[in-house]
Amino acid sequence: MMMIANLQYAWTLFVKPIVGANHWKLSDVQWGFTIFIALETWIMPMSGWLIDLLGPRAFMTVAGVLCGVGWAGMGHASTLPELYLLYALAGFGAALVYCGSIGIALKWFPDKRGLASGLISAGFGSGAALFIPLIAYLIHTQDYRAAFLYSGIGQGLVIICAAQFLQNPAKTATHTAPQRVHIRSHHENFNSIEMLRTPHFYMLYAMALMMGIGGLMVTAQVAPMATTLKIGAAAVTLAITLNSLANGASRIFWGWVSDHIGRERAMFIAFFLQSVFLLSTVTLGLRSTAAFITCLVLVYFTWGEVYSLFPSLCADWFGAKNASSNYSFMYSAKGVASILGGGVAATIYEKTGSWNYGFYACAGLALITAFMALAIRRMPLPAKRVAQVKQAAVGAR
Repeated sequence: MMMIANLQYAWTLFVKPIVGANHWKLSDVQWGFTIFIALETWIMPMSGWLIDLLGPRAFMTVAGVLCGVGWAGMGHASTLPELYLLYALAGFGAALVYCGSIGIALKWFPDKRGLASGLISAGFGSGAALFIPLIAYLIHTQDYRAAFLYSGIGQGLVIICAAQFLQNPAKTATHTAPQRVHIRSHHENFNSIEMLRTPHFYMLYAMALMMGIGGLMVTAQVAPMATTLKIGAAAVTLAITLNSLANGASRIFWGWVSDHIGRERAMFIAFFLQSVFLLSTVTLGLRSTAAFITCLVLVYFTWGEVYSLFPSLCADWFGAKNASSNYSFMYSAKGVASILGGGVAATIYEKTGSWNYGFYACAGLALITAFMALAIRRMPLPAKRVAQVKQAAVGAR
C-alpha cells in the first residue's frame, strides 16, 4: 500500500513540469488524474471478486508489474493519450493492491476492523511522505521523466516482493466480530448482488462520493493552487509531505475511535470537522504560508478516515466473507469523485480564476454527509431480500 501512494499523492509534483515541458493545458493534464482514479476504483468490483475467489498473491504480483510499468512509462509520454493510457495502467495495478490489502485486513482482524483497516489504508495515505522529498529532488536536479522512471521501477519491485508473503486467513478466521455495545454488526454474509439490493449500500455510496470530492480536489490541485498564491516550492514539498502523514494518521486515529464509539458517531465528528477545515483553507489559510499548510494538514486529518471507516462499516453490515468484492463497489465512488475533484475543479479555476468555489461546494457536501451519518445510525441493519420475502409470506399465513 505504501508503494502505490505516490501514484496519487505525489502526482501534484509532476503537474507543473508536465505542463511546462509539453505546453498542455492544466485541465488537460489533470484529466489524467481523473482517469487514474477512475480506473483505480471502477475496476475494483472485478478485481475484488477475483481476489476473494483465487487469493491475493498472484494478483498482487501482476499489480506490481502494472504499477511499475505504468508509472515509470509516464515520463516518456509524448501525447496526452499516451499519458492517460499509462496512468490508467498504473491505476489498474493500484486497484488490485488496494482492494486486496484492505480485504485481507478485514478478514484477519474481525474484532478490530476500524483499527486494522485504518493501519493498512494508512500505508496508502502516508506512504508518499517517505518519497516526496526524493521525488521533488529528482525533478529539481534531473527532470520529471527521471523521477517517474526511478520511482516506478522501485515501487513495482517492492510490490512484487511483498506479494509473495500474502495469504487469506483460514475460513474459521473470517467469522463476524463479536457484538459490541457501540458497534452494530451483522451475523450474515452478503454477496455483492445481495448487498446491491439493499438501500443501505446506496446511502453509504452517496456519503462516500460526497466526502471523496474535497480531499481529491486538494490532492490534485495543491501544487497549482500554491503557485496561484505565490507559495514557494520548498513550502509546497513540506505541505505535501505533512499532508501524507496527516492522511495516514487520520485513518488510524478515526478507525481506532470508531471501534470504541461506533462508526456512525466517528463519521459525524470527522465529517463535520472536514467541512470546517475546508472553509478555513480559503479564508484563514490565505493569510500566510504557515496558515495555508496548517489548514491543509487539518483537511487531510479529517478526510483520510473515509478509507478506514467505510470499509469497516461495510464489513460490519454485510459480513467479512466477501469483504474485498463488497467494498470494491463502494470504493468505486472515489472514481466519480475524482471527476469533480480533478478535471472539473481545474476547469472551474481556469474559467473563474478562483479556487474558492470548489472549496465552498466541498465544505457543503461534507456538512451534509455528517448529518447523513446520524441518519444511518437510525436505520435498521440490512436484510437479504430473500429473507424479507419469506418473512412476509409467513406473516400472510
